[in-house]
Amino acid sequence: SHIRVIDLTRVRSGPTAVRQLADWGADVIKVEAPESVEPDGALGASRHTSDFQNLHRNKRSITLNLKKSEAIDILMKLVEKSDVVVENFRPDVKKRLGIDYDTLKKRNPRIILASISGFGQDGPYAKRPGFDQIAQGMGGLMSITGEPGKGPMRVGIPVADLTAGLFCAMGIQTALLEREKSGLGQWVNTSLLQAQIFMLDFQASRWLCDNNVAGQAGNNHPTSVPTGVFKTSDGSINLAVAGETIWRRFAEAVDKGDWLEMEEFKDAKNRLKNRDYLNSLIEELTVTKSSNEWVEKLEKVGVPCGPINSIDKVFDDPQVKHLGIAQSVDTIPFGKTELVGQPFNLSRTPSSLKQRPPEKGEQNSDVLNELGFSDKELNDLKNQNII
Repeated sequence: SHIRVIDLTRVRSGPTAVRQLADWGADVIKVEAPESVEPDGALGASRHTSDFQNLHRNKRSITLNLKKSEAIDILMKLVEKSDVVVENFRPDVKKRLGIDYDTLKKRNPRIILASISGFGQDGPYAKRPGFDQIAQGMGGLMSITGEPGKGPMRVGIPVADLTAGLFCAMGIQTALLEREKSGLGQWVNTSLLQAQIFMLDFQASRWLCDNNVAGQAGNNHPTSVPTGVFKTSDGSINLAVAGETIWRRFAEAVDKGDWLEMEEFKDAKNRLKNRDYLNSLIEELTVTKSSNEWVEKLEKVGVPCGPINSIDKVFDDPQVKHLGIAQSVDTIPFGKTELVGQPFNLSRTPSSLKQRPPEKGEQNSDVLNELGFSDKELNDLKNQNII
């Protein structure tokens, strides 16, 4: 609650970063272009949609036409009283508007500027526009997603956007911690491409350390066998039979102790080599019972498994309900509804959805009055198309 954040972001990666601060009580001021300059939905992000509502809760909104010098002056007054500025413009836009880090720190040496771009703030691709699916492709993810031989496949969520936003939030929090020691802000920046490559994780290290180029494995785990999707009498389940102990438990649980003696399956290396054969034998068994029957049977003996839920079933799951990740909030377009809350808990200072997503410029008067502007000055700014 002692941190003020100026939110200049748009679309998804930037709002994702800011949401991590807003949900924990930061005073977030979302700066948007006036309706006359940029109508609702102009960037494909209409305000009264579930997506916008989920991204922009716990914020206040003001409008500033940043193409006008008077609006930049107002922004700088805010910078002087704030801790963090977050933006995801193309790298050259900051300099053109006069809100780059070198300029901001002259007005407030404690300010932290956080920037998200498609490919980095400099370098040969710096000026390219960044989109999630482009980063998924360039960052290697699509080459390891999908079934072998069927071509590249995107992931079903904007994973590069989302992780870039989360890493940006982590960078901001790291800079805030460091500022407690130095008293100074700094420039935090990340990109969709960096985030996507980081998320390759062990698939990246397989190349960097072993010169092993991973390919597509479909629903199979790249190295752990048998781990994947298996049909049941009423759908499919996931099995994750990793390591010798769980392999033994699994074989005994399905009354196939003879598999433990077979040369083809005697160790992890052989099971990987003979994966298709083993998977076919397992599926001959799994199709004889329902998903729930298999999950109940295998969980009892400590074999990791689970149903494959559609999204409606995810939120109907008793454990998901117990975790309370779907949280109630009042909104303008949907009335009382639920949005996705934070995925981690703090025992003493929990996150909360306290404030509905704002209408555009809803807090113009509140914020600008805090900066010392009179009601007459507000009317003049509005008439001049500055706010």
